[in-house]
Amino acid sequence: MRKIIHCDCDCFYASVEMRDDPNLRGRPLAVGGASDRRGVISTCNYEARSFGVHSAMPSAQAKKLCPDLIVVPGNMKKYREVSGQIRDIFLEYSDTIEPLSLDEAFLDVSDSARCRGSATLIAEEIRRRVRERLGITISAGVAPNKFLAKIASDWRKPDGLTVIVPEAVDEFVLRLPVHKIHGVGRVTAEKMHRQGIRTCADLRNFSLIELVQSYGKFGRRLYELCRGIDERPVDSDSSRKSVSVEHTFSEDLVALPDWQEQLTELYIRLLERLENLDDRYQISGAAVKVKYGDFSLMTQERASQSCRITEFKHLLQQCWDKRAEPIRLLGVGVKLRDLRADLGPEQLPLPLPGAERLSA
Repeated sequence: MRKIIHCDCDCFYASVEMRDDPNLRGRPLAVGGASDRRGVISTCNYEARSFGVHSAMPSAQAKKLCPDLIVVPGNMKKYREVSGQIRDIFLEYSDTIEPLSLDEAFLDVSDSARCRGSATLIAEEIRRRVRERLGITISAGVAPNKFLAKIASDWRKPDGLTVIVPEAVDEFVLRLPVHKIHGVGRVTAEKMHRQGIRTCADLRNFSLIELVQSYGKFGRRLYELCRGIDERPVDSDSSRKSVSVEHTFSEDLVALPDWQEQLTELYIRLLERLENLDDRYQISGAAVKVKYGDFSLMTQERASQSCRITEFKHLLQQCWDKRAEPIRLLGVGVKLRDLRADLGPEQLPLPLPGAERLSA
């Protein structure tokens, strides 16, 4: 039985800014781009959320909802530094850490001897040490698997701890609303509601075959999760999966030549980032992303082992052919393959004959 902790910082960027400037505490605060430059909210504190402000919302819209909202620009260098300090604390309890972003991670503490081997005590101690050392709060969930630990960390936000012991898994899952399941978005939730499915208990009334017929491959996942089953290990592999760059424009790009001109500039930035990449990585795919004026996204991608601009232009043309409307954002990127991971564990060279005698 695994002991998994999911740690999630509370409104991370905003918390760091409030820590560094106490005058911001208790006031509605967001981190993001300026409203007069078509900026977007990255995150906001709970005072701002009470007005309906949320991440990915245009800053101009956020200011309409909350006229007193303070919007500060982000400082990724500072956030990465704080994230690294948090990770250093995690490493004192486990080497098996799976970061999901700068502000959240899974820890497998099944074999940890810290805190008498208690995952609950470890989670409490991590939260206390982050608060005392770094001045920000973390919410945590403790459970036998990743699915439940992630849900638990969100159960009592902010600054909360929820523990789901093995014998309580079934009771907890049965009353869990289906929209809490990762992967169940608005459209899927509405489809489920039309079928009379609102909780995991309702999901259990459907067989595996019925769920696969209704939801494809995701149906098998639903069948397992509604029973609290999740066998995924905490993956501590730190390999990069992709590299990308994107830009939000001050004015929508209306015509295809404008799209292509901006694509060229982004492509140059992408090449600069790829120059700093380790030789262990090989390009395995190319992708182009556009965001329209209504904030809907379209992504076109293809398998590729190169990074030629002609490939990105072809993908951009596909976006245009499918929906030739003004866009507010354009992004380009590549998928990566870690050659070191493909080779498996590194094997040490065998000693030459007589090596032991020579080194004695």
